Amino acid sequence: MAARGARPAADAGGQLPWRPPPGALAPQMAAFREGLSETGCVDGQNVTVEHHWEGRYDRVPALAAELVRRKVDLIATGNLPGVLAAKSATSTIPIVFVQC
Repeated sequence: MAARGARPAADAGGQLPWRPPPGALAPQMAAFREGLSETGCVDGQNVTVEHHWEGRYDRVPALAAELVRRKVDLIATGNLPGVLAAKSATSTIPIVFVQC
């Protein structure tokens, strides 16, 4: 998921997959968006949440590198491959581990 918006802190972020495609995570993503809105970040208004999942864990490092190239402000992931790929791709963008 990548996010872009008007907030000065953490207004753009990217999500590396931690399970099947986003449709399978509807309850978790609803809770994630609700949590964002509680901090003033509303998906589609002042922040954009994008999902990056190709169904292949071997692509996670390339997806992490793409998020870094896009200069997102945050990377969220929920599994070890995502954390390791994000950590290898950047030392400056915050990485958030999301427990589902």
